[in-house]
Amino acid sequence: MLLVEKLQTRRQGRTFEFSLQLQPGEIGLLLGRSGSGKSTLLELLAGFLPASSGVLSADGQNIAHLPPAQRPFTMLFQQNNLFEHLTVYQNIALGLRPDLKLSLQEQQTLQLAAERLQIADLLTRRPGSLSGGQQQRVALARCLVRRKPYLLLDEPFSALDPALRQEMMQEVRQLATEQHIGVLLVSHQPQEAKDQADWLGFIDDGQLKFTAPVSTLQQPPTAEFAAYLGMSSLG
Repeated sequence: MLLVEKLQTRRQGRTFEFSLQLQPGEIGLLLGRSGSGKSTLLELLAGFLPASSGVLSADGQNIAHLPPAQRPFTMLFQQNNLFEHLTVYQNIALGLRPDLKLSLQEQQTLQLAAERLQIADLLTRRPGSLSGGQQQRVALARCLVRRKPYLLLDEPFSALDPALRQEMMQEVRQLATEQHIGVLLVSHQPQEAKDQADWLGFIDDGQLKFTAPVSTLQQPPTAEFAAYLGMSSLG
């Protein structure tokens, strides 16, 4: 389990504070206005921002002092950060070894991830020849081969059309369930919470105001969240 208790950081003169729990296999969806602190939370967890106080532990182990590479997170951004001069195979392989010299077992791991995400027939191509959905599958495969227990998604599918976005969310749901991966997803799409997430959190003014199971959110629990949604319910 990922445990975050009053984890604080300062950025551009503002104080941010977050508390949450994430179980393996769960998807938590984080909503909030631009600049509210959603990406700051993910960067704080991943170790890209230093924490000034609070608790950050994974499976009972304190990880707040660990550098990013040693933390149990993989992070996927809206910009998929694929290298245009490398093949799909090589881009995924970077998740295993920066020198691209994979062992036989690592090659098999890569192949399985590619097959799982239906891109096994694209391994010799370069990112520039792929559609947006295919590129995001490649980026997600690179995350999966790292086999970290927690996946941080910072609006990775927002540039895709609604049908592709829904398809990618279904892939994430299956991966979370089958591989017991805990997922934190930043999004501007409340419907994704109703369709795929286990719980929803609302971030406002640098704080995680509440988390609640999606099944209980028939009505917005706060006036601020209702104003954000611009509606009376998630339905």
